[in-house]
Amino acid sequence: MKKQKIKINSGFTLIELLLYVSLSGIILLSTSIFLTSLLEARVKNQTIATVEQEGAQVMEAINQAVRNATAINSPATGMSATSLSINTTIPANNPTIFDLSSGTIKIQEGAGPAVSLTSNRSIVSGLNFQNLTKPFTSGNIRTLFILTHIQ
Repeated sequence: MKKQKIKINSGFTLIELLLYVSLSGIILLSTSIFLTSLLEARVKNQTIATVEQEGAQVMEAINQAVRNATAINSPATGMSATSLSINTTIPANNPTIFDLSSGTIKIQEGAGPAVSLTSNRSIVSGLNFQNLTKPFTSGNIRTLFILTHIQ
């Protein structure tokens, strides 16, 4: 009986090598595109959350001040303006003024310095206060503004 030798190919052919490299490239490319879009969505969601939180804090500060006000000096009833002036129960804080300066909403209480209510990472535009107070009712102010995040 004759012994047969079995020849074993231990290498890859050029076609196999090209196939493996191209499949690996496609998998890496699709993974990197997925991760990039995931990171972009995360940054966008964080930015939206930050802007919404800052806007809510500003609105809460204005609402609280108006709720505790004894009088609304400006704007007059039925009018609108870009600043709000109110009197509070604390005489040293009169008048308390909210206005827009250099893209930030600021509050000034009495003779004290103006303090920014918004951060330096956002710009405020279109600030508008409208006095909706009806006769024989407490103050009612509509506040509108646009808050934009700086990239």
